[in-house]
Amino acid sequence: MSEIIKLRKKEKIARDTIACYWEKPDGFEFKAGQFGDFTLIDPSETDEKGNTRAFSFVNAPSETESELVTATRIRDSAYKRELEKLTTGAKVKFDGPSGNFKLHKTESTPAVFIIGGIGITPIRSMIAEATNQQTSHEMTLLFSNSTPKDAPFQSDFREFEKKNPNFTFVPVMTQADSDEWNGESGYIDEDMLKRYVSDVSAPIYYLSGPAGMVNAMYEMLVEAGANEDNIRAEEFSGY
Repeated sequence: MSEIIKLRKKEKIARDTIACYWEKPDGFEFKAGQFGDFTLIDPSETDEKGNTRAFSFVNAPSETESELVTATRIRDSAYKRELEKLTTGAKVKFDGPSGNFKLHKTESTPAVFIIGGIGITPIRSMIAEATNQQTSHEMTLLFSNSTPKDAPFQSDFREFEKKNPNFTFVPVMTQADSDEWNGESGYIDEDMLKRYVSDVSAPIYYLSGPAGMVNAMYEMLVEAGANEDNIRAEEFSGY
């Protein structure tokens, strides 16, 4: 479906990271993990990548009746500069939902999410939905960022962990100083994985983030003994 929708508000949620709250079209339904295409209308500048970008929905279907939430890093591109300039009430063309990056249905099979940066957006939706629907999926999230200031949705995941006894949140910082961070540090590797996943061959894995990280984590999982058929990946480019 193609609709014209309005921006309700924007807010900063991490360093160089904003969330956009859009009005939800009447009758619009989506599954946690899906995305939509957002097309700028008559922007003052554009580039070779055009005026449309795909953004995953951050919120879960069960969280709100009236809005869609997206989040993105602000980069030095024509689209991102235009997005940053949008004010409340600005209109965009919206198409969606799209995508099959969704939580598996078999609740007895564990889910392990290995996520980098803004790749967290569809995962937040999945974990929120599973928590609100009280499914019995055993879920573990390893969420990698440079520093705590770069990491969106930390408080949300702490809250999900309180509500959902089947969810384990593992924030990982690659460049944090010891005086600002005492959790997991460095890059996610097989040793770190095995501290939180007792049987590496059992879960379905979800990888999301920069292409380089997704590829590295895929190789790490295969070497660690994960079933390649149980690895699902979604790459987030830096547009």
